[in-house]
Amino acid sequence: MKLQLFLILSLFGMVSVLAQNTLDLVVKDSHSGEPLIGVTAVLVSLDKGAISNEQGKIHIEDIPHGTFLLRLSYIGYATVEESLTFPLDETAQGQTFSLIPENEELEEVTLVSTRSSRTIEDIPTRVEVIAGEELSEKGNMKPGDIRMLLNESTGIRTQQTSATSYNSSIRIQGLDGKYTQLLRDGFPLYSGFASGLSLMQIAPLDLKQVEVIKGSSSTLYGGGAIAGLVNLISKTPGDEPELSFMANGTSALSLDLSGFYSQKFNKVGTTVFVSYNLGTPYDPADIGFTAIPDFDRFTLNPKLYWYLNEKTELLLGINAIWEDRLGGNMDYIKGKSVANPYFEFNETERVSTQFGFKHAFNDRNRIEVKNSFSFYDRIIQVPDFTFSGYQRSSFSELNFSTSSEDELEWVYGVNLWTEYFNDTREGQNEALDQSYQIFGLFAQNVWPIKETLSLEAGLRVDFHSEYKAMVLPRMSVLYEPNRALTFRLGGGMGYKTPTVFTEDAERVQFRNVLPIDTDVADLERSLGGNFDINYKWVPLSEMTMSINTLLFYTKIDDPMTLVPNGNGAYEFQQYGGYVDTRGAEVNLKVKYRDFKLFTGYTHANVKQHENGTVSDFPLVAQHRLNNVLMYEKEENIWVGLEAYYYSPQQLGDGETGQSYWIVGLMSEKKLGEKFSVFLNFENFLDTRQTRFGTIYTGNIGNPQFLDIYAPVDGFVINGGFKLSL
Repeated sequence: MKLQLFLILSLFGMVSVLAQNTLDLVVKDSHSGEPLIGVTAVLVSLDKGAISNEQGKIHIEDIPHGTFLLRLSYIGYATVEESLTFPLDETAQGQTFSLIPENEELEEVTLVSTRSSRTIEDIPTRVEVIAGEELSEKGNMKPGDIRMLLNESTGIRTQQTSATSYNSSIRIQGLDGKYTQLLRDGFPLYSGFASGLSLMQIAPLDLKQVEVIKGSSSTLYGGGAIAGLVNLISKTPGDEPELSFMANGTSALSLDLSGFYSQKFNKVGTTVFVSYNLGTPYDPADIGFTAIPDFDRFTLNPKLYWYLNEKTELLLGINAIWEDRLGGNMDYIKGKSVANPYFEFNETERVSTQFGFKHAFNDRNRIEVKNSFSFYDRIIQVPDFTFSGYQRSSFSELNFSTSSEDELEWVYGVNLWTEYFNDTREGQNEALDQSYQIFGLFAQNVWPIKETLSLEAGLRVDFHSEYKAMVLPRMSVLYEPNRALTFRLGGGMGYKTPTVFTEDAERVQFRNVLPIDTDVADLERSLGGNFDINYKWVPLSEMTMSINTLLFYTKIDDPMTLVPNGNGAYEFQQYGGYVDTRGAEVNLKVKYRDFKLFTGYTHANVKQHENGTVSDFPLVAQHRLNNVLMYEKEENIWVGLEAYYYSPQQLGDGETGQSYWIVGLMSEKKLGEKFSVFLNFENFLDTRQTRFGTIYTGNIGNPQFLDIYAPVDGFVINGGFKLSL
């Protein structure tokens, strides 16, 4: 009996083994017919899956007999589901599935900054996009502003310029923030005096994506984009209404409240963004000065879209921000009586308008008109000194886009910048008034020479009211031998209008800063290029990997330098030398099942060349590492561990700062389809510059602050909730 039972069980075991099946299939793009790498295939009820390789092939083993649902999913494409019965017949085995691009998904990766109809993979210009879940995750860390969102990207750093007010600027590849152009929906609204505190006054909840172009981007956006540009793309009304809220609190007693609404009706659409941000004075080092200042900010951004017909759209929008910010002596800010307190007070009012008109004559020809006016008022007050002024700027553009049957694309346009700053201090013999206009003509072409090779070329001519005409060529080449390997080579020229509104002048609150003599000064002119290699592959059936390497070089002739003149004042001088930055960025992305690993390395070697001497550019970490390990269960929970390393930095006084790590833990849990909670432990090793030494000399009543190269706020916990209705 036992022998018979053993034989029966053995027979069932053999049948079970013999009943295992395999699945082989190929996935391709429905339009191009190209194989897709990285498509996820899952037999849902079995929880078995694999990922397509460079040839678009998928192989799954050990499938029992039966009928199972196969799901094919890929970012930017509609999900495909099909029932398969195993064992398969001969026609089903090895079949090809064509994935169709999905409009709603593609909106997340549709580029705005390049003004081309091509996707991010097929455009010769190298564009980095922060969108979707990545944008949401980074927005959780600092919901009140976009510093963290940018600072965690390879090659980008947000540099703190004030020890007490928390003001920061963007540095790309080690270059000063004045060489980066910050845009909002393609409108250059944050330049000149208006660039002060800009990063601190932009909340991310209403952003659809952030686009970053590193290196000269002068053809479409003018000479100011020497190091690169950051374009903040706002959400637009969709077919489904959206109403979302976010609330966030921190252990430093800060509060962030944001709300966003959008809806598209028959002929009209609207978006409304409102946020309120509150900060209380915070001094983790107990040195008597604020690491986080006391601030109170309100933002209102309504937009109206009028769809005149299927081919014509009109946009009207207003962006308004009001903020009071007070940093400095902790006792004074808390209302205590203090003799000779040090403080830094900022009062800002920022109002900008947006007007846009788009009309498509047909599928290939389109015209666009854009206009914005920016009104910016700011008062900066420190003991015994007040700086105040207002800036009035405008931007207008007319462009025409056309394409041919062979996919040759052209963009032609004209635009006009006007900028006027009035120093409103009384009795000033050396007022920092500034006024100029720039009229530009540009043309850009994308030429698909063949299926694997594309060329993008542009030419811009700017006519400056103070510095005459500049010719700015630019070119990029894309070579894509297959879907897994991409090469890009690009370069161009740019310029920067001399301005007193720089990081160095902000550090001294414009006190005793002399105006620039336009009869003597010249434009800062640049030449730069980069070479980019991107490769992705599937080493295992459920693992995808990609590596991107960027080599870059930028040279800026006749840089403006703020120096003391020996008479108690500061003046901008040009020594006839140059600044150059050279280096590399390496990004590695690995995805295995529910785990994702992002590792980025930046090497930036920035040098100053003056009068035959070469020195390190201050406040540049020559080596930097970005590491993020993420566990994500879709529509359920994600947890991330991040670690960032900064190598020692040369300081302005000739000293060298210490190297340091910043480590954080972030998490979000979804409770249903519309509600989620998040909790983050930012910088839980409590890395602070005040741990390395003092951040000022002198006394607490008259401090002389040193360069800020590391965090001053230390370990902060933040958490809150997000609600979508």
